[in-house]
Amino acid sequence: MTQEQHYPIGILGIKWGKREKAQWLAAQQIKRSYEHDVLSQIDELRDQYYVTQYGQLDYAQGHYPLFALKSIDWQSHKPIVLVTGGVHGYETSGVHGALAFAKLRARDFSSHFNILVVPCVSPWAYETINRWNPLAIDPNRSFYVNSPAPESAALMSLVAGLNVLVHIDLHETTDTDNSEFRPALAARDAVEQKAWEIPDGFYAVGDSENPCDDFQTAIINEVAKVTHIAPADAQGMIIGSPITQKGVINYGLHALGLCASVSNAKYTCTTEVYPDSPLVDAQNCIDAQVAAIVGGLNYVLAQQR
Repeated sequence: MTQEQHYPIGILGIKWGKREKAQWLAAQQIKRSYEHDVLSQIDELRDQYYVTQYGQLDYAQGHYPLFALKSIDWQSHKPIVLVTGGVHGYETSGVHGALAFAKLRARDFSSHFNILVVPCVSPWAYETINRWNPLAIDPNRSFYVNSPAPESAALMSLVAGLNVLVHIDLHETTDTDNSEFRPALAARDAVEQKAWEIPDGFYAVGDSENPCDDFQTAIINEVAKVTHIAPADAQGMIIGSPITQKGVINYGLHALGLCASVSNAKYTCTTEVYPDSPLVDAQNCIDAQVAAIVGGLNYVLAQQR
C-alpha cells in the first residue's frame, strides 16, 4: 500500500499544485523559537568565533538571519572542517549537536583545522519541526546549481571557493519519517513511498562515489562509546540501502543533491541519530553527534601525521 493514500492533502495520483502546497503551509504551526534556542547560543559564542551572517530568509511567515561560526584563528594554510546542522529543521540534535561541538570540542582541533560551523541551515523548519521549507521543498535534496531552496542556495554561496577537507552533516531519522514526512512526499509528488523500518540507533551515510570506509569506521567506533549503533534489518539493509559495514550505508550525494556534497570535501559523512529510541534521551543524541565529529576528525588527523 502506498503512503500517499493516507495523506489528508491532495488527490491520490496527482502531484500537488499551488493550492495543495498552500494548504500544507497553512497547516504548519510555530512550535519553538529559533531566536531563543539557536541565536541565543550563537551570541554566547561570539568571544570564541567570528560570527558571520551569510544570508537571510525572507518568508511571509518571518525573516530568519542565517549565521555561521568561523574559527577566530583562521589561517589560510590550515585545512577546513565544515559542520552543518538543521538542514532538516525537525532533526533537533543536528542543530544542538553542531552548537555543542562548537562550544565544547572544536577548540581541541582548532590548531590543526579551520573550523566552520553552520548550526541551523533551515530555521523556519526548525521552528515548525519540519522537513521542508515553506515552499514545500526539501533543502536536503536541493544542493545543486540554481537551487529552488533559498536555504540550500545560501549555504552553497557560503562555501563556494573554500577548500574544505572534511564535511560532517548532522541529521536524525525519526518515527515521523514514516508517519508524516514520507507520506507527505508521496502525496506531493504522486510517487509511491513504501514505509521502511526505522533503525533503532545511530548510523552513518557515506558517499557511494567516495565512501571513505575507514573514516566511517572511526566515526562509528567513537559514537559507540556514547550510544548504540543501528543494526541492519533482516535483509541486511538500513532504510532500504545495503550496509557496507556495521552502521554504515552509502548514498550518491551529488546525484541526490544532498548537503554533504556541497563542498566537494575529501571526507564526508551524514550522521543519523534515532531520537525516538527508548534507550536515549535528548542529551544522548547531542552527545552522539559530537562524538561523530570527534571520531571523524581524530581519524583525519592520524592520516596527516
